Amino acid sequence: MNYIRHNSISPLSLFVILFFALILILLLMFAWPHYKVWKQGMDGQAALAEAEQSKMIQVQVAKAELESAKLRAQAIKLVGQAAKEYPEYRKQEFIGAFGEALRDGRIQQIIYVPTEANIPIVEASQQRLAE
Repeated sequence: MNYIRHNSISPLSLFVILFFALILILLLMFAWPHYKVWKQGMDGQAALAEAEQSKMIQVQVAKAELESAKLRAQAIKLVGQAAKEYPEYRKQEFIGAFGEALRDGRIQQIIYVPTEANIPIVEASQQRLAE
């Protein structure tokens, strides 16, 4: 004989399930607003910590720039002092920089060299072109 068995939930099981569902809904109703307040507080603290960190980074960058500026000023002061004490230093520096520029090809000019009468020789470049 075939017995048809019905899978039904007993009234007690149904009551227990509904009771726990009701408890869960009530907990969520009371816990959700508290959770939102707590989450906003945590978000605020995170934003504050990020702002403080950003401020500290900017302060450190400013201190480094200040130190760099002081060192550059000291270097300029030393070079100026050396130029006053040793005038040939500036001449040598100019000659060295000019020579480098000529070697690198950054200067493309004709240089006139004065003769004994302070008259430049202009035919020298024309002779070179004719050859």
